[in-house]
Amino acid sequence: MGEGAEDRMRGADDEEFSPYLRFSARQWGALRASTPLSLDEADLERLRGINVELSLDEVVRIYLPLSRLLSLYVAASQELYRASDTFLGKLPGKVPFIIGIAGSVAVGKSTTARVLEALLERWPAHPKVDLITTDGFLHPNKVLAERGLMERKGFPESYDRRRLLRFLSAIKSGAPAVRAPVYSHLTYDIVDGAEVVVEQPDIVIVEGLNVLQTGPVDDGHTTFVSDYFDFSIYVDAATDHIRRWYVERFLALRQTAFKDPRSFFRRFAALSDDEAEATAIRIWTEINERNLGENIAPTRARADLILHKGPEHSVSEVYLRRL
Repeated sequence: MGEGAEDRMRGADDEEFSPYLRFSARQWGALRASTPLSLDEADLERLRGINVELSLDEVVRIYLPLSRLLSLYVAASQELYRASDTFLGKLPGKVPFIIGIAGSVAVGKSTTARVLEALLERWPAHPKVDLITTDGFLHPNKVLAERGLMERKGFPESYDRRRLLRFLSAIKSGAPAVRAPVYSHLTYDIVDGAEVVVEQPDIVIVEGLNVLQTGPVDDGHTTFVSDYFDFSIYVDAATDHIRRWYVERFLALRQTAFKDPRSFFRRFAALSDDEAEATAIRIWTEINERNLGENIAPTRARADLILHKGPEHSVSEVYLRRL
């Protein structure tokens, strides 16, 4: 047994009764095997989120092995669907493999989703990959204001859950074209009349805050968003680190997007550094940290894989659920 394999075994046995196998970043990176790097620095510049440090080294160490694992899962899933269709005596249909990505505001889940999309669409067996964010399924601001939910935007009740479930059901049913609404982070609202059309891709990545949540059930439905996932990922970090990243992102946006006259947050652009930091901390504490503690973090243990980040925004540990 090679050194890398021995390290992985030691990491996996640290917690005997854990449902997860634990890997350090180095141990996980050894699982890349011969997977080639298909991204360059220009690609990363396009994929990075605001204030998210992402290097080619981390892509090689963390995301290439993950793309390899997901590619194997997709192939196995496709074979399973073909076996079921053969048993039922019908022609094989194309059913997309759905990956759910959850995590806090500012933890970097959007960057994770974009990097995985870019890597997975370069695998020869499944070149068509679509990325959908659940922001598009938020209720419009007008509805949220009528319901007194503007200060709870991002909490489970702020989403049109039925529409999201219908969207995922249609995708899993093999519908030729499924439409999703579009959200603008600039105007902080649903874009009236705009749609994204999903046309039978090989893989659909669904990224959002609460995609792994299961309850409570208050609308008569017992189906949850995660029921449609073939694989789920939770992007994790210490709350103190996420708070710092959120504040840093807020300050960066104050110098960029907030200055746009169309921006919902235009009023924050003229704040002093101290005022902007105090505002960011207040918004984080009153809204985002509460949502993280009450709704998002409790779903972490439901994920098939957890990417745990250290203080510098890079993945330090990976937890893979035992089969």
